Amino acid sequence: IRLVVEEGLNQLPYTECTVTTPTGHKYEGVRFEKGNCGVSIMRSGEAMEQGLRDCCRSIRIGKILIQSDEETQRAKVYYAKFPPDIYRRKVLLMYPILSTGNTVIEAVKVLVEHGVQPSVIILLSLFSTPHGAKSIIQEFPDITILTTEVHPVAPTHFGQKYFGTD
Repeated sequence: IRLVVEEGLNQLPYTECTVTTPTGHKYEGVRFEKGNCGVSIMRSGEAMEQGLRDCCRSIRIGKILIQSDEETQRAKVYYAKFPPDIYRRKVLLMYPILSTGNTVIEAVKVLVEHGVQPSVIILLSLFSTPHGAKSIIQEFPDITILTTEVHPVAPTHFGQKYFGTD
């Protein structure tokens, strides 16, 4: 999780700055430009929040609850809470297992309804299927997808195993 989060942060805009260390030395570093946030797709996406907080303590995090119908596989949005100015922010969308892509597509639609451009959304995922990634790119060609692995079979029940509720 931490490696994917760090690479997602590397994709965000930054400016150069001079940092004074606790020992008084000057160091030429970088700082993120204002206007970044994370959005986790509940519940498994929340597993990635700590990795984001470890790297960027003060980042704002929004949440979306989307559940798929067992029979039709249609995703339905039940809850969405974002920073009020999300339309001005770069968004790290966190969802660890990308299987069909339906859940992420619905999440991006909600973000677009709140004024977020797909080009500023970076999807952070641990495992993706080729079908899921292709579905998202067909619907939103400007979105960025970061994942550790693309494989035809994605692991299931990530959230239950991570949170110990299986």
